[in-house]
Amino acid sequence: MDNRTHPLKTDIAPPERFTYPFCYEPHALCREAAAQVQQYIKEHVDIREDADRGKMFGVLIVQPQKPTIPPPGGQEGGLFLAAYSGLLAGRNDWDWFVPPVFDAQQPDGNFKTHEAEISAINKQIEDIENNEKTKALRAELTQRREEERQAVAQFKAMMEKSKMIRDLRRMQHNIEPTVAAELIRESQFQKAELRRLQKAHGALVARAEEALREVEQQIESLKNKRREMSDALQRWLFSQYRMLNAKGEEKDLVDIFHDYKGTLPPAAAGDCCAPKLLQYAYQHHLKPVCMAEFWWGESPQAEIRHHLEYYPACRSRCLPILTWMMQGLEVDPNPQEDCQHQALPIVYEDSKMWVVDKPSGMLSVPGKIKRESAYNILKARCREDEEPLVVHRLDMETSGLLIFAKDGDTQRWLQRLFEQRKVEKRYVALVEGTITSGSGIIDLPMRPNPLDRPRQVIDHEKGRKAVTRYEVMSIEDGITRLALYPVTGRTHQLRVHCAHTEGLGSPIVGDRLYGHPAERLMLHCQHISFVSPTGERLQFNSEVPF
Repeated sequence: MDNRTHPLKTDIAPPERFTYPFCYEPHALCREAAAQVQQYIKEHVDIREDADRGKMFGVLIVQPQKPTIPPPGGQEGGLFLAAYSGLLAGRNDWDWFVPPVFDAQQPDGNFKTHEAEISAINKQIEDIENNEKTKALRAELTQRREEERQAVAQFKAMMEKSKMIRDLRRMQHNIEPTVAAELIRESQFQKAELRRLQKAHGALVARAEEALREVEQQIESLKNKRREMSDALQRWLFSQYRMLNAKGEEKDLVDIFHDYKGTLPPAAAGDCCAPKLLQYAYQHHLKPVCMAEFWWGESPQAEIRHHLEYYPACRSRCLPILTWMMQGLEVDPNPQEDCQHQALPIVYEDSKMWVVDKPSGMLSVPGKIKRESAYNILKARCREDEEPLVVHRLDMETSGLLIFAKDGDTQRWLQRLFEQRKVEKRYVALVEGTITSGSGIIDLPMRPNPLDRPRQVIDHEKGRKAVTRYEVMSIEDGITRLALYPVTGRTHQLRVHCAHTEGLGSPIVGDRLYGHPAERLMLHCQHISFVSPTGERLQFNSEVPF
């Protein structure tokens, strides 16, 4: 046993199948191993300071491929491996943790050498863009363009005044033909003068542009070279990550992502905890038993992570990799694909629409996972010439009122009401902690996290506007019951606005993505109201199940 394989003194029985890493409850063995990792972090100041800023750690319970003799005393025990994502305190070679799949940090290695060359090009670009000559040329061009704008604007203003005077003179009775002709010549002269003015200033602008063009072309040439070198280096790097699976087969990241989704790998692919743990186990003839990942330290500013909470592997980076690496293992089924049938009560139905009361755990429409949806259940009830048409959606974990249209005109009309924010919706939620303010508005822009879908993040620069109004209904045993009114309709808006520290800082109870697991997500769409085309206000209500 080397210094990266750690003993686990326990009589807990291992699971029959390996963890499905994208949706799981940590096995008791993983919790035992994670506790040892957490104690190790606490005791090592050299890594804790960086870990406290926020870092994902992982544990993998393993068994030797060949049975070993039990230790004295008859306690079977076990073994585990530990890993961290990316770098920890600037290093990827801490002895207690498994190493990276490929070490790109060697100072004299191919990656660092070419990275330095790319950095040198960056410096060249920066120097050219910031030197006095470039600044002077850009200032000259800006000045010439501004002079042209002002001169043309002033001349056009003068022409407008002249035109007004000419128009007034033409309105006089018995205007002499010679005067009328003079007015025409004046108009023609001014138009010609405008063209001469534009041409003269245009020539000055063109000379300034030409003087700057050589510099801009030099910069663009360097940027193209940098892009080509970066792409080549990134492709070379990904080709060095030769990932094993339980069958003993090997495939690099370029082929894995190409075969899985027809794309190149995203940045940092292969450096998350799970691939590092499985790679080390396969290389050292250890059988993976179960796995878990937990967050240590502060939450990232944009995302929502909780200290010591367990999280699934990220899908954008790890789904293709782990799908390959788990081949040959008997893996737990995805618990989200539990196809247990649930009833779908119909709250309202007429010739134009259905309003249903979707239970928690049911999809609104068919998705990537194999689970029944409100759409499929309605479709099964329809005549052959009918089909439910989607108007809006609820998260799988969210329960409550959901509308489907029966024809295209009704669908477009309802969707237009949602887009114009003319549909009143009220959700009821239970959130962790005590909300002291009786009511308020949360205004936090959001966008998807492309590397960890379906997670959403707060982004004050590139996020889309997202606004939620809330009211405190009651507080009991450290849990607050809220009424939530989404002004906008972003994905996971209520969940993120409740959980994020810039919002309420209180996750909805049972929110596995942004809070902590529980029996279910305590979020329910309780009321929907809007005005029909006939002017009648339609209101629908649902009983809150918690």
